Amino acid sequence: MRTRTKLSAAAVGLAATGALVLSSGGASGHGYTDLPISRQKLCQNGTVSNCGDIQWEPQSVEGPKGFPASGPADGQLCSGGNSRFAQLSSPRTPSGGAWPTTRVTGGQSYTFRWQFTAMHATTDFKYYVTRQGWNQDHNLSRSDLNLTPFLTVPYGGRRPPSTLSHSGTLPSGLSGHHVILAVWTVADTGNAFYACSDVTF
Repeated sequence: MRTRTKLSAAAVGLAATGALVLSSGGASGHGYTDLPISRQKLCQNGTVSNCGDIQWEPQSVEGPKGFPASGPADGQLCSGGNSRFAQLSSPRTPSGGAWPTTRVTGGQSYTFRWQFTAMHATTDFKYYVTRQGWNQDHNLSRSDLNLTPFLTVPYGGRRPPSTLSHSGTLPSGLSGHHVILAVWTVADTGNAFYACSDVTF
């Protein structure tokens, strides 16, 4: 019931700030990943505290589509270029600790899951991962990532259900802490949704 109340509050907040969302070409659909758990979901469920607005609207990390050729600027990838959610792009949590990680195994199948609070016509879902030896001490940049997605799920303009899972093989040859950047590209607006998940291979 508490979660439902929070979502209702988020919906009211979004309605109040509709002009801001529309000014950036906002889509009517919103969503985030919870497998592996994303930074915005860790804030929403209270695992990470002092996150600011994102704790009420983990589904709203929306930015320009076209990644990696365009899209959010380097250093703002995990927040989708949204200054309101800048803490998601920091290499440390708002309290200064490390982002909690999900343990995964390279070369094995993994089921990724998205949760949608509203659905939108979808081009595809793409998943990128950091390179071995990436710089963990600064905000995530394109130079930290393998810019060829290790998984692409075409969606042909269809609208996803409220929960969507799909499986893919995780890259081999990685060890230690990495970040998976998931990108949900909307078909009929100029935007996409971004989610960063911290994992340990």
